[in-house]
Amino acid sequence: MAALVSRVFTAFGPPKVEKKNDAIRFGILGAAQIAPLALITPATSHPEVIVQAIAARDHARATAFAKKHNIPDVRTSYDEILEDPNIDAVLIPLPNSLHFEWAVRAIRAGKHVLLEKPSTSNATEAEILFNLPELSQPGAPVLLEAFHNRFHPAVHKFLSFITPSDVVHVHTDSMVPWLILDKDNIGFNYKLSGGSMMMLGTYNFGVIRMIFGDDPVECLTCEPGIFGDGIHDQCDTDFKAKFRFPNGGIAEASTTMRGPIWWKPSEARVTHKEVVVDNKSLPTTQEQVRTRLVTLHGFIHAFIWHRIDVKDTFVIRNKSDRRPIKTWTEAKSHKAYSYKEAAGEFANLPGEPWWMSYRYQLEEFVNRVKGRSTQYWVEGQDSWDQMKMIDMAYEKSGLGLRPTSDFR
Repeated sequence: MAALVSRVFTAFGPPKVEKKNDAIRFGILGAAQIAPLALITPATSHPEVIVQAIAARDHARATAFAKKHNIPDVRTSYDEILEDPNIDAVLIPLPNSLHFEWAVRAIRAGKHVLLEKPSTSNATEAEILFNLPELSQPGAPVLLEAFHNRFHPAVHKFLSFITPSDVVHVHTDSMVPWLILDKDNIGFNYKLSGGSMMMLGTYNFGVIRMIFGDDPVECLTCEPGIFGDGIHDQCDTDFKAKFRFPNGGIAEASTTMRGPIWWKPSEARVTHKEVVVDNKSLPTTQEQVRTRLVTLHGFIHAFIWHRIDVKDTFVIRNKSDRRPIKTWTEAKSHKAYSYKEAAGEFANLPGEPWWMSYRYQLEEFVNRVKGRSTQYWVEGQDSWDQMKMIDMAYEKSGLGLRPTSDFR
């Protein structure tokens, strides 16, 4: 418990470091609640990031936000930030419906973009955004969908126990207690591209796609929950969806933004098919098989707490009639708050146990902007495919896709 408290305390109050002369100067478009987690706090411990400016529709709110978070400059408009030659990059934490327009504007202004997830309102917007001609030019701006949890060492440690081609079933769930969000929250505003799949379920979909290393071929079912008050009827408060993947595997995702007060960590549970395990000590008439179950508790906010459970069930049996001779189970739990703990191919990557997933994400974003190699990255095609999966579920749900922006 002491280690958990210390880690979380340091994550939210990281040590300040001296900034380099060539540090990337960020502007923030909108005084959003996620901005401190997504950028301001992680930037504190990064020597190559300075949060320089902010703009919001409400100038007074932007001023108060800047004062609270020690941001030097307050601008009168988003355009003023984009026009500033001293701003190198922008964080876009605006409502989902505005992601597409302001990401396009920022890229055309030559700014690097850290774009809150989901990247756009639908796959149509994603196709346009991630295929902008400006992104294929020499010295093009860097564009990253801020899928912070996918950068955390725990997720990659979890994936190291999985063989995608052998996966037969995946269960994922995530939740937000009902007290946190009321009906007027933008998460339940259809015109702002709200809905539980957009706001929270996209995390489920993202980790499912990582597990299979592929995209679904079909959404088999999608059952949404709605307020049913005649106002929010196109926004899902919760959903249960089932997908089929190219290898025949099935994935289930459930999310609620109206969950019980007692918060439950997100969970991803992966069942593998039975495979033959090499055991040279057995006679030729026998074989050993294994069935693996891998569970990651806390796949969204792994930096606070997580646990990876690996349970292998072994059977030694006769080949002729498949009659079991011996059965046993081996179970072990793992954690990885740093890449050193994760070991494997990422073992030498930088990081501290108190680094948030947002801090790991920022590290790679800076590396990409600086022209250095990145060990993990969410490519534009990946983000486009992610929106295709979300659209697939919304079409199956009967609620319809989130509205497409008129901006071009």
